[in-house]
Amino acid sequence: MRQQDRDDDFREVLSLIRTAFAYMDGRIDPPSSMERLTVADLARAAAEGEVWVSGDPVLGCVVLTPGADALHLGKLAVAEAARGTGLGRALVARAEASARARGLPAVQLQCRVELTALHSFYRALGYVEVGRSAHPGFDRPTSMTFRKQV
Repeated sequence: MRQQDRDDDFREVLSLIRTAFAYMDGRIDPPSSMERLTVADLARAAAEGEVWVSGDPVLGCVVLTPGADALHLGKLAVAEAARGTGLGRALVARAEASARARGLPAVQLQCRVELTALHSFYRALGYVEVGRSAHPGFDRPTSMTFRKQV
């Protein structure tokens, strides 16, 4: 596993995220912010936080953004060929180690309400739901917030 620098080429990482998140198309409403994600956004994320990748070619990635009271885990993506190998769990463990190294007490993430398999994945790793929110224009919760003390 290696940390990307802001000067790295993020095209492969962006391609992995788009491919890994493609199953959500038509399943979640509103559509994933992944559709607006760019190489420049990932470079900025690496400069302001951390972007970790695993594999060559890249088989998994995660974007970590420091907050006031938690490290925010986002854009966790694992290539279909690498699913079930523990790579997703390893990337979440990397996030938890980064939070501890930064002196942050928790890792927090948001997950769409419709993605129940992901809810189970995070719960199995010790994450608990701490809230729900709605995207602008929606009168129902569209996202769940999960958190784990580290």
